[in-house]
Amino acid sequence: METALDRFLRYARLDTTSDETTGTTPSSQGQWALARLLRDEMAALGLQKVLLDEHCYAYGLIPASADHQPTIALIAHLDTVAAVPGRAFNPSVKRYTGDPLVLNEALGLTLSEADFPALAKFRGQDLVVTDGTTVLGADDKAGIAQIMTLAERLMEDATIPHGDIWLVFTPDEEIGSGADLLDLDRISADFAYTVDGGALQIISYETFNAASATVRIKGRNIHPGSAKGKMKNAVTIAMRFHSLLPEREVPEQTEGYEGFYHLSKIAGEEEEASLSYILRDHDADKLEEKKQRMLQAAEEINRQHGAGTALVSLRDSYRNMGEIITRYPQVMDRAKRAIASCGMTPETVPIRGGTDGARLSFRGLPCPNLGTGGENAHGIYEFLPVQALQKMVEVLIEIVRA
Repeated sequence: METALDRFLRYARLDTTSDETTGTTPSSQGQWALARLLRDEMAALGLQKVLLDEHCYAYGLIPASADHQPTIALIAHLDTVAAVPGRAFNPSVKRYTGDPLVLNEALGLTLSEADFPALAKFRGQDLVVTDGTTVLGADDKAGIAQIMTLAERLMEDATIPHGDIWLVFTPDEEIGSGADLLDLDRISADFAYTVDGGALQIISYETFNAASATVRIKGRNIHPGSAKGKMKNAVTIAMRFHSLLPEREVPEQTEGYEGFYHLSKIAGEEEEASLSYILRDHDADKLEEKKQRMLQAAEEINRQHGAGTALVSLRDSYRNMGEIITRYPQVMDRAKRAIASCGMTPETVPIRGGTDGARLSFRGLPCPNLGTGGENAHGIYEFLPVQALQKMVEVLIEIVRA
């Protein structure tokens, strides 16, 4: 039987970075490569109704071994975030003793408790780490590896009673469209779990309410030698726009239920500039206030520099799935019992982000989120404890157990 670690290392070496600029589904060709691999692996394990559809959603059914049980879907996403430029993925396994782990000697990059104090609890464990040039991709290839390892266990061990279990692997979660084309009629699940979080004991049923904002600044370029009274430097005006937003309501200064404005990209020159934001808040009314604050900032810029200087485009992304999940306490209780049976104390913690489960819950499929064990997602310091990677397989077995 192949381990979750073996699977993860194989999947993690594939470049499945999503790309929000392409306008296609999936947004990158690498996701097709992983989806085809998973389709073939599910078929080889003997799963039924295996399908890779035209939108790059991969499905497989583990048939029930016990009667009168709910149909459960386990969901993970194929793509990795485009937060780091590197595309040559070279994960490795290193024993952590407490001394800084060298990720890339040539670049002078280390993973240390000085920067990440939480590392202390992993002393004596093996960690899967990056080479300092890419993300690791535990978000969410760890979830994929855990679900696939569960599938092999269930297909080979007839003594574990369970209902129908659907495996679903989705594209483009990192760019917010992973649940859009998932065929709910195909799987007809009673409820689902995304396996796409951090610590194993954490179950999340609340997400942010989310929106995005694009700000276009129209300037006027004049030779700097004769610019006085005539130039409108779009880059400078863009900086001024940003200064009109609350200084402390940013990701690096908020936690828990606190929302934020996150400037994710700024580009431009004297003639034209743009700013890209994501807006987040667990409270829907507070998110609306943030959207209004963006519009008010544009009004102030236009008052100072002339009509049409700043234009804000707003787009809603997803809603807090807590609105839905609280109606289905049995789904949360099932996960809590599974975590407790594996020797951990379950915790419910709001996600400071979103998952496919948010959209799926509003589409009629209650879908809280489970952890994978990954840490420091979306950066070169991402790591995955091997012990946690394997432990989650046991949690999933208890979740599906009749």
